[in-house]
Amino acid sequence: MADLKKMKGVSERDQKMIADAETLLGPEPGSMGVVKNYFWGNLRDDLLFPYPDIAKSSPQETAECDQLLARLEEYLKNEHPAVKIDQEQYMPEWVIQRLFDLGVLGMTISKESGGLSMGITSYNRVLDLIGSYCGSTAVVVSAHQSIGCKAVMLFGTDEQKKRWLPKLAREWLSAFCLSEPNVGCDAGGQETRCELSADGSHYILNGEKKWATSGAISGLFTVMCKQKMGDGKEKVTALVCTPDMDGIDIFQKNRSKCGIRGTWQARIRFNNVRVPRENLLHKEGRGLNVALSCLNFGRCTLSAGMLGGARRAKEESIKWAQTRYQFGRPLADFDLVKQKVAHMTALCYAMDSMLYMTTGMLDRGDEDIMLETAACKVFCSEMGWRCVNDAVQIMGGEGYMTENEVERIFRDSRINIIVEGANEVMQSFIFAYGGKQLAEKMLGVKESLEAGKLSPAVVRAGMPLFSEVILGIRRRAPEPPQVSDELRPHAERMCRLISELTYQFKKASKIHDVKIIERQVVQARIADAALYLHAWACTLSRLDHDLRQGAEGTEHEANKAGALHFFEIAEIEINNRFRGLYENADGSMRVAAEAALRHSDTLPNAEFIIPEKSPNAQGTGREPTQEGIKQFPGTPNRYVAGGTGREAMEPAG
Repeated sequence: MADLKKMKGVSERDQKMIADAETLLGPEPGSMGVVKNYFWGNLRDDLLFPYPDIAKSSPQETAECDQLLARLEEYLKNEHPAVKIDQEQYMPEWVIQRLFDLGVLGMTISKESGGLSMGITSYNRVLDLIGSYCGSTAVVVSAHQSIGCKAVMLFGTDEQKKRWLPKLAREWLSAFCLSEPNVGCDAGGQETRCELSADGSHYILNGEKKWATSGAISGLFTVMCKQKMGDGKEKVTALVCTPDMDGIDIFQKNRSKCGIRGTWQARIRFNNVRVPRENLLHKEGRGLNVALSCLNFGRCTLSAGMLGGARRAKEESIKWAQTRYQFGRPLADFDLVKQKVAHMTALCYAMDSMLYMTTGMLDRGDEDIMLETAACKVFCSEMGWRCVNDAVQIMGGEGYMTENEVERIFRDSRINIIVEGANEVMQSFIFAYGGKQLAEKMLGVKESLEAGKLSPAVVRAGMPLFSEVILGIRRRAPEPPQVSDELRPHAERMCRLISELTYQFKKASKIHDVKIIERQVVQARIADAALYLHAWACTLSRLDHDLRQGAEGTEHEANKAGALHFFEIAEIEINNRFRGLYENADGSMRVAAEAALRHSDTLPNAEFIIPEKSPNAQGTGREPTQEGIKQFPGTPNRYVAGGTGREAMEPAG
């Protein structure tokens, strides 16, 4: 297989970026998942159809989850202080304890360890419900189970699970310590470091972590850090720390935020912390495997919370449109309002379809799901944000008022486009990882032809590529999946667009050649087309399932109409992305950006807030003011019962 790093003309910086990404992602799975197959022009209908049905595969768990949802909704509707949590930027201890008592904070932990032993789909149903009432609470629950303690569940030894999981199921929150002042989406760039002591009994940990959700009130941290291995290379290792360890300083408990204001993101310093060797998770140097595995689950629960909020905003704004009159008519009579109502309905059904398709894949243990979870995160965060934006617009000035709660969903939703991998990074990831194996095959054929190696294998591989890229002859569309007759035309359109996707990927690769590695706007267009195709396939499978189950009633009719509308939206969006590969303003965009950057160089750094660890401007910017921002207590966690700091939590002032 050809090596993309060795393509002629690839800069040293890009070679390093590709090498780091390959190290980060690890070896390719033995079989390609759904999204990668779109890039090849294939449809893995065996992984998409029929739609995952947890009620059939696990009826007992479904019944238990239904009961949990009923108890939880009773609490959320009648007791949960969502408005107060947002306004006071504080989640009371009794709320956290109630979530533990309900079983919500331990629902994916085994019953043997005090949890509920529920699967990923059931867990996301709970996050979906919580998200419809309180975005802050959804984030706290997700950060604890999806990434905080998930590492112990997935990679812990029997002894580690026995030691920690009972506490995590019923008493301790947990925090995931990955991000740093200089590390956001670049998970492999850890500056926190550990080294094994001379006697091999413990690790010595030094560094700083940022954005650790619930870090100030957690009883356990999963910490990612660099470690020098025997071959001299540095790799990421995962260690478990508890807040009672000497040298741990939670020096910032929280910062005031635009949304999810009831969550606390801590900053933690590790100063020569002695971490027992038995606190190593997985293996030395395999920490990125731990981190990325956890993020696969976190990207789903983020999507579930977003879906819950978007659905609530949709329902609130539709009711508003029917009861708010202007010019002697309800808003719902106006075509532009109907456009938004239809848009929200289509997006919510598509988001729901993609989310529970993805959780179904995780529950059944599909091998290659990294792109599917990334696609779920990008699609649900972006479409959820658009949906909430539509809702605010329909409600007008009242939608902007705090007491109507839609503005809180609006604020809470915005962070989802940034966290768990910024959507722009995820677009490039979907493009690069989705098309990597195909690109390497194309490169191999090109190199063989340039070297004059016309073996039968090269000819067999090269002829289809020549027909597509040079002659413009599209690959035959994959066979449509077996769906109900009324949906077959939509399945056939989808398959034709899958064939077009692989053609456009190959064509763009030829046109831009080595430059495509840095042309992120090109990458994003192709990634977006793949995203809409995947959403189409998930929605088609879900609607087919609904029809086969004999769904009826006004809700089903609304869902069906929304799904059919989504197919129209998706086709337009996909074709727009393909058109944008040839008709675009990329050239003038780069000129305008460079001009703006040159002008920015003339403005004094002292007038702006500069990244605190900037490699080229550290210490030259203005200090952001903390005046008027509510500060939080600094009680050392290790002096509090349970070692979590929760009992001491009371907002100051």
